[in-house]
Amino acid sequence: MSDLSEARFVAQHPPTTTAPAMALEIVDRLQDAVWLVDAKTLQIVVVNAAAAEMLGASAAELLGVHMTDLACTPEDVCFWDAALQGPRLGTDGQVVSDTWLRRAHRGDDGQGPETIPVTRQISLLTCDGASSYYLVVVRDRSAQTRIEEELELRIAELAATLESTADGILVLDLHGRIRNFNQKFSQLWNVPGELLSRRDDEAILDWMRRCVAEPHSYVRRLTTICEDVGLQASDILNLNDGRVLERMTLPQCSRGRPIGRVFSFRDITEHVEATRRIDTLSQTDALTGLPNLRVLGDRVEFALAMAQRDGTPFALLFVNLDRFNHVNETLGHGFGDRVLSQAAERLKGCLRQVDTVARLGGDEFVLLVHQADAGGAAVAARRAIEAMQEPFTLDGLRFNVTCSIGISLYPNDGTSMDELLRHADASMHEAKAAGRGNFRFHRHQPQGEDGQRLTRLRLDHAMRQALALGRFRLHYQPQIDMDTGNVVGAEALIRWTDPELGPVSPADFIPVAEETGFIVAIGDWVMREAIHQAARWHSEGNRINISVNVSALQFQQPEFVEEVAKALAKHQLAAEYLELELTESILIQNAEEALQRLSQLAALGVKLAIDDFGTGYSSLGYLKRFPIGRLKIDRSFVRGLPGDESDAGIVNAIVNLGHALHMQIVAEGVETEAQRVFLQSLGCGQYQGFLFAPALDALTFDARLASHAAQQQPGSTPAHVRLVHG
Repeated sequence: MSDLSEARFVAQHPPTTTAPAMALEIVDRLQDAVWLVDAKTLQIVVVNAAAAEMLGASAAELLGVHMTDLACTPEDVCFWDAALQGPRLGTDGQVVSDTWLRRAHRGDDGQGPETIPVTRQISLLTCDGASSYYLVVVRDRSAQTRIEEELELRIAELAATLESTADGILVLDLHGRIRNFNQKFSQLWNVPGELLSRRDDEAILDWMRRCVAEPHSYVRRLTTICEDVGLQASDILNLNDGRVLERMTLPQCSRGRPIGRVFSFRDITEHVEATRRIDTLSQTDALTGLPNLRVLGDRVEFALAMAQRDGTPFALLFVNLDRFNHVNETLGHGFGDRVLSQAAERLKGCLRQVDTVARLGGDEFVLLVHQADAGGAAVAARRAIEAMQEPFTLDGLRFNVTCSIGISLYPNDGTSMDELLRHADASMHEAKAAGRGNFRFHRHQPQGEDGQRLTRLRLDHAMRQALALGRFRLHYQPQIDMDTGNVVGAEALIRWTDPELGPVSPADFIPVAEETGFIVAIGDWVMREAIHQAARWHSEGNRINISVNVSALQFQQPEFVEEVAKALAKHQLAAEYLELELTESILIQNAEEALQRLSQLAALGVKLAIDDFGTGYSSLGYLKRFPIGRLKIDRSFVRGLPGDESDAGIVNAIVNLGHALHMQIVAEGVETEAQRVFLQSLGCGQYQGFLFAPALDALTFDARLASHAAQQQPGSTPAHVRLVHG
């Protein structure tokens, strides 16, 4: 019999002898805390050891304690106050409730009476029909309360965790019923509030099914997941509203046994879109939306595989817009980008759906034409050229942009993409050289020409090494006054002897330097060395002026004028002793910019000359405006003098033109006395050539200059140092 049952038995069978003595014998046998309370005084009259331990006092200390002194709640105080007026028990004569009791002594922290949670049963006992007692049986609920509080804490922590996560959480039991979810879940799935409020599981799950783009596939996958209780899985859900959710699921277990399943949902729409954008950018040209080189490579590889399998040829067309840089320079790069976009659309319209047009960059495009021989490639090229010949109209401006195309065919012109592209590119440049607005097929070159390309590559490397290691030298060719025979100047010619290549002619390495842009570095070196040598001559009393021939690329550098000024200042050479020689092509490429730069040089005091005059094209109007001081007659017109009537007529015209423009005249390549006499008779003021001396190194030049020192005149026409291109 339990303690409460035994106490209930005592209450139903009250003792007939003296109550306290009889009751003490009974309650001492009970393990629960038990005491008797006098119904009239509400004082404890009997208490067992368990009660004394629970209340923190001895049995003697508890005897006579009023029940309200142990009450902790207003309800208990009211109950015992009302008990003085008469019993307040239930219909079964008992009161059973959970409450709190006050211990007799303070708690361990000494801050006040300690209270304990208990389950309490109160019964009324009547002895001999006269005395009445309340039997109070109490069970300590402290351990149970701690468990309940811990459980509530864990539940609160779980709820907080569920709500704090960025993922939507849904928990199902093994039968598919919803056990829990967080607010993020309802937000991700846009679950209507009425479904959540009435906790209609089937309606919520059906709502989710109707939200996905492929409901049948969703249901099959969900069924597979739920049937495999141990499955861990993740997949992607596409919703009807365009969003993309990542679903992950894990089994929920208790004591090692599955009791349900936890689903987490995360919105990855932005991540998916970002990934798609990255993929798009990695595969397409950002400006035109065309496939880029990477995609073109994949498609060419596919075409190669197909061609190797069934022998079908294909063609690559390298397309370059003609003079497109003029559009950018005149109207701006933004306008040029719009032209490129329209050009891309036109090229796409020229091809079949199976073909590809890709943009390599700038104004370069490549067309991949499948199953095309030479005839098919030519048809595609003509369509592209005709499409580009149609005028462009942008912002009310009407203009034309043509294109040049190079064609390579598989397998005749190459068996790899690199080889085919290289040959198509070379053919495109041939089309441009032939007048632009046309196409050229790749022509098979002799093995020697391929070797020349490799030689140019090696030459470029060796040339750069030569400049870094100081292997270039300047030689100087004297310039002679026609009337006095005095040495009045010197033209410097660059020379190079390589340890492996031996002597390398300027005719070989200067074109390579111009092609690669290295001519700027070489030209700067020549400028500094020539000015340095002229300054040394001046310090020795030889007032020789120096002239440097400038390449077009060097002249176009933004800092060119500043670099000339720095070199003059460094070596303390007056600007009037330096003359720069420029070709006619430099002056007509951008006449206004050239005039501005020439004016800046003239303002420094530098003298200016036109080299190889007559071999190019000069506008006399521009020539009149430029601050040019001298014209140099090219050696090709001097070679036939005096017998060749054409050469004689051209030279005579140049001399007369120079005199009319108040310019000095210098003839190059004079090798015979007859040539010198004829030029002198026309009024040519100076000459240079083998008749007097070839180009000499500085020491030899000094010796030759010393032998003519007596004939030199102060203030004679400046000498010239130039970079020879041939």
